[in-house]
Amino acid sequence: MIKRATYTSLTLLHRAPVRLMHWLNVPIMAGMFMSGWGIYNASPLFAFTFPDAMTIGGWWGGSIAWHLAVMWALAANGLLYLLWGVGSGHFRRDFLPLTPGAVLREMKQAVTFLLTHRLGHYNAVQKAMYWGVLLCGALLVLSGLSIWKPVQLSWLVALFGGFDFARRVHFLAMRSIGLFVIIHVAMVVLVPSTLLPMLTGTSRKQHDEQ
Repeated sequence: MIKRATYTSLTLLHRAPVRLMHWLNVPIMAGMFMSGWGIYNASPLFAFTFPDAMTIGGWWGGSIAWHLAVMWALAANGLLYLLWGVGSGHFRRDFLPLTPGAVLREMKQAVTFLLTHRLGHYNAVQKAMYWGVLLCGALLVLSGLSIWKPVQLSWLVALFGGFDFARRVHFLAMRSIGLFVIIHVAMVVLVPSTLLPMLTGTSRKQHDEQ
């Protein structure tokens, strides 16, 4: 019986800047959410509040201090990601092309567990989600600025339809990003092979030598 030799090759899936900015977002987003929830609890928009254990800052002023401090880290990380995504071709290469028909078709496959996943390849649903979270991030920043400086940026507040509506946009954008995070983590649990490449950047594949 002839035994075939095997060899292992490494495929680059995620470049170092993407991995670094991805993992920096974990503590940054945790800080933004928890401090934001503390601010929300001081003046709730809806008929619920968040448990104190899920907030940081201890009180309204402390939560604002945390929120503004972490905001600068988020802004820097987000700006670097945008610059790198455009300059390196990451957005064009990995998030395009994208059509409504492809999103609907692959969404149907996803809900029936028929959608296949290839490491290093973004399907139409993933592309749409990433574009959606970028849009929500822009809304989060703009609405947050209008809430932070309502007098100096009164024109921006007016674009959002007033201070109270800007707060609602800010909250809904935050909720959308939170939903993205939940789905993102759920997909990692369902497809655990995607976690290691986000740490190492590469994927190992065995080949049979002919």
